[in-house]
Amino acid sequence: MLCAWQRPKIQGNAVNTGLFALWQFWALLSAAFAALTAVFAKVGVTDIGSDFATFVRTIVVIFALSGILTVAQAWQSPMSVPGRSWLFLILSGLGKGASWICYFRALKLGDAARVAPIDKLSVVLVAIFGVLFLGERLTPLNWLGVTMIASGTILVAWRI
Repeated sequence: MLCAWQRPKIQGNAVNTGLFALWQFWALLSAAFAALTAVFAKVGVTDIGSDFATFVRTIVVIFALSGILTVAQAWQSPMSVPGRSWLFLILSGLGKGASWICYFRALKLGDAARVAPIDKLSVVLVAIFGVLFLGERLTPLNWLGVTMIASGTILVAWRI
């Protein structure tokens, strides 16, 4: 069961009907964009430092999201955001920043086809953390899937 602060809320002019209302649709789009991100980042980091590449990507994300918020008329007053939300969003941002820095360094040194699957071990960790810290429950079939993701990551990353 989700606590009140964990329940998703639709705000602004978000489309919430049909395919756009399905979390699976957005998760698949996320995966597709993440795959493109890995390929584009591998090429983009070739001739520059990985930390600078991360900085450039962050600036692009800020501008893109600013445009999306403006078009969707979804800006909110910072004062309307609860303190707990600020805390966890800041922690999330720090975690994402650290993840990006590590990811770009890994891409600079390794093959995108091997770096990206290892990065996706986050799926396994999210399942474990979700159970430990959020009280989520996974069925034996879910755990089998988590195990298969971990096993697949090892097989893709392993160089023989």
